[in-house]
Amino acid sequence: MTLGQSPAPSDVADVYDGIGQIYGAAWGPNYHYGYWDDDNDHASIESATDRLTDMMIEGLRGQAGQRVLDVGCGIGHPALRLVQKSGVDVVGISVSHVQVAQANELAAGAGLADKATFQFTDAMDMPFADGSFDSAWAFESMWHMPDRAQVLSEISRVVRSGGRLAIADVIERGPVSPEGRKVLDHVCANYAVKSLGTIEEYREALAANGFVDVDIRDVTANCNRTLAVMADAVETRRDELNALVGEEQAQSLLDFMRLSAVTPEQGYVFLTATRA
Repeated sequence: MTLGQSPAPSDVADVYDGIGQIYGAAWGPNYHYGYWDDDNDHASIESATDRLTDMMIEGLRGQAGQRVLDVGCGIGHPALRLVQKSGVDVVGISVSHVQVAQANELAAGAGLADKATFQFTDAMDMPFADGSFDSAWAFESMWHMPDRAQVLSEISRVVRSGGRLAIADVIERGPVSPEGRKVLDHVCANYAVKSLGTIEEYREALAANGFVDVDIRDVTANCNRTLAVMADAVETRRDELNALVGEEQAQSLLDFMRLSAVTPEQGYVFLTATRA
């Protein structure tokens, strides 16, 4: 297997401020994976991504008036769905100025600017007071973090005792074959991912940072279809992608997305926990 080299971004913001804008235009407002029940489930992109958002919302068990931290908020669409369904107040953080601006505009357009605010903040060094949130979620942001344990430490600090945590994340699943390792290494080299975590790493890091009642679900079989469906969607914006990265690199990106969809070592996890 030969993997073409897509343009490597210098940081996480570059991913979402550049190619990510094309992905978003093709994919829709949910910059994350979808969830399908099984191979016979033919739900649309919109339904499948909303379904995963709703799993996260249910995992938080938020109540009206509670304050929720959204770690790696993207353009804020899942956070606004959380506000609408649970009545909570959300503070979203991101290292992309572009996404923060888009999220605040989206909240204002939805009439929710008083319930959802978004700011430029490093998740590894948050400016929030201890115990100032009732719960937190990290929706496909942890794989970008240079030190997941440090982020969990910060989340543990700012979430009150008894508060809930929900995480959805791309992970590494073993055993890893030589071909699978090539795919995982390519993800890290080209999508501002330092490393892919494992389920065992999450168990250890959550326990070490004061989280209990940990429930971890490997939902790879339900989510990895996302990559093939996304490739088909991005193909519809091929002219824009070609203009951004060139025809050869554009084809490389699309081919790699489809390859990732059938690489079992690239997995997906949904987990919940409680701050002790």
